[in-house]
Amino acid sequence: MHKISSFFITISFLLVSLGVQSQSDNVVHAKAIATLINDSSYALKISLQIDKGWHVYGENPDGINAPLIKSKLESAKLLLDPKYSIAPIKQSDVLFTQALVFTSDFEVNQNLQITGFQPDSLKLMVVLNVAKADQFYALELPVTVALSKGTKVAGFNILLPASATTAPNDACGSAAVTTSNSSGWEVFLLGFLGGLIALITPCVFPMIPVTVSFFTKRSKTKKQGIVNGLLYGLSIFLVYVLASVPFHIVGNVQPEIFNSISTNPWLNIIFFIIFIVFSISFFGFFEISLPSGIANKADSKSGLGSIGGIFFMAITLAIVSFSCTGPILGTLLVGSLQGGAWALTQGMAGFGVALALPFTLFAIFPQWLQSLPKSGGWLDTVKKILAFLELALAFKFLSNADLVEHWGLLKREVFLGIWAVISIGLALYLLGILLLPHDVKGAKIAVTRKVLALGAFVFAGFLLVGIAPQNAKYINFLSGFPPPTHYSLFQHEKGKHGLQANVMNDYAQAVILSKQQNKPILIDFTGWACVNCRKMEENVWTDPAVMSYIQNNFILVSLYVDDKAMLPIDKRFTYTSKSGQAKDINSVGDLWATFQAENFSQVTQPLYVVMSPDEKLLSNPVGYTPNASEYLAWLQCSANKNK
Repeated sequence: MHKISSFFITISFLLVSLGVQSQSDNVVHAKAIATLINDSSYALKISLQIDKGWHVYGENPDGINAPLIKSKLESAKLLLDPKYSIAPIKQSDVLFTQALVFTSDFEVNQNLQITGFQPDSLKLMVVLNVAKADQFYALELPVTVALSKGTKVAGFNILLPASATTAPNDACGSAAVTTSNSSGWEVFLLGFLGGLIALITPCVFPMIPVTVSFFTKRSKTKKQGIVNGLLYGLSIFLVYVLASVPFHIVGNVQPEIFNSISTNPWLNIIFFIIFIVFSISFFGFFEISLPSGIANKADSKSGLGSIGGIFFMAITLAIVSFSCTGPILGTLLVGSLQGGAWALTQGMAGFGVALALPFTLFAIFPQWLQSLPKSGGWLDTVKKILAFLELALAFKFLSNADLVEHWGLLKREVFLGIWAVISIGLALYLLGILLLPHDVKGAKIAVTRKVLALGAFVFAGFLLVGIAPQNAKYINFLSGFPPPTHYSLFQHEKGKHGLQANVMNDYAQAVILSKQQNKPILIDFTGWACVNCRKMEENVWTDPAVMSYIQNNFILVSLYVDDKAMLPIDKRFTYTSKSGQAKDINSVGDLWATFQAENFSQVTQPLYVVMSPDEKLLSNPVGYTPNASEYLAWLQCSANKNK
């Protein structure tokens, strides 16, 4: 059996740290000046000051590059190679024996050409490698340079007057709106369900009797056994809850950081690859585990004093069971991100409670161990069923990236077809027709497997029937997982929900239309990768009464907060938030996410806001409202406030 040392959990934590600036940045300081050469070209001079004791690497044969200048502006082109005001010197180096380095302040010079519109300033990045003794950092130093021939970008008026975004005292809806993708208890229960699934995997289930027996034999009295069991259960719970703490630290960077992470196309592609690897592992082709050294270190600590030893036993359980719990935790991680750090903590708490419960109960009532089913082939079957589920989830992540970037790879019909094939494959496996590693040809198929196979065939049938646009209603129970109905091979008009022909994605245009028709504006803060947004569009907005009322009484504008399409260069700007944070507004999603956060203090989707033609809030915004009658009542009350 092959073993792969997995770094998947580490990746998750590293990815969310993208918004946290390294404390090592201050060892080199950069200033930039741009001198005009002609109407479209500038001579750049980047002055670098190096702190005492540090050195910057020049070009070295070990793959260490000299300082480089980079620009994210697609119309800006750096000409020729950079030139340095002084030559690097060769000196002994702890990491690379002999290396070419800059030990004193110097300048990097390079010419820059900009085609088309020129902003009045340009953000650059100086990429360099620094070291001091055995400390080594790869740095990216941001620097802004003024362009004398550039034009100042006016930008979009993101912040509405406070009086305009304050709802009247008798406003409809609740003043304290929670728009997270799931309520706290729902996320907790989803995590709890994930923990229950983890319990019946081959990595966890056999450990229950072994661990409990260890406690009962080690404890001198029944009371001590109960106390140790409770401490062990509490430790398991704490291990998973504490794993969410870094996300709270990251969450303080920007209010919409979790939405940015969860809808990042490249992150979703990484999760797609990870889940494909997980599913192949679950199929039995190889085994995934964390490096054995980590498990050995944790296990060695389990012999410490009572409380400390028990806690390290809980850490050991989390590590050695990772190959089975990792995919489930990964699903929980990605599914909770849009709800923020607390949603993730609630989900992890639910997972920890479910995982800790049997260990605690069996430690208190060890006689119950006799009623546990014996480990056997059924555990392998459970693991392979999970493999098919992981494979299906993998394509959901790929779909998220495809939707956000509008690649058109996984249109609704293609996605449903893939899921149907996976479901049929699951059915064939359960019937013993499709053999996977460690399966025995001709083995007796239990009744339970036959029933599950029938369910998989029925599910595949629903998916195949639902591929036809006119049959979409038959798979409404899946709303949010497949791409939206308008992202289809049969419809090519971007931005339409099928709700009405004049759905738009431009707030300014919606205001103009609202004044012309004297109708209030219904702002739909949504996202291409938002599950509950699809549920609202496909289950609530399609209700005849709701659909008719929106069409006749509102100007509907859908603002996608995760749209990665870049704004025209002359529309990009830097916005300073009410809290004093500077943020670059470069994409459509940047614009609408900031517009939502600054004016309505909400960063999750969906969020529905009703504004009058003169841009005043008519009612309290509402979030995910799956009850069509309740949502219609809010719409009616909001529209009446405009009269």
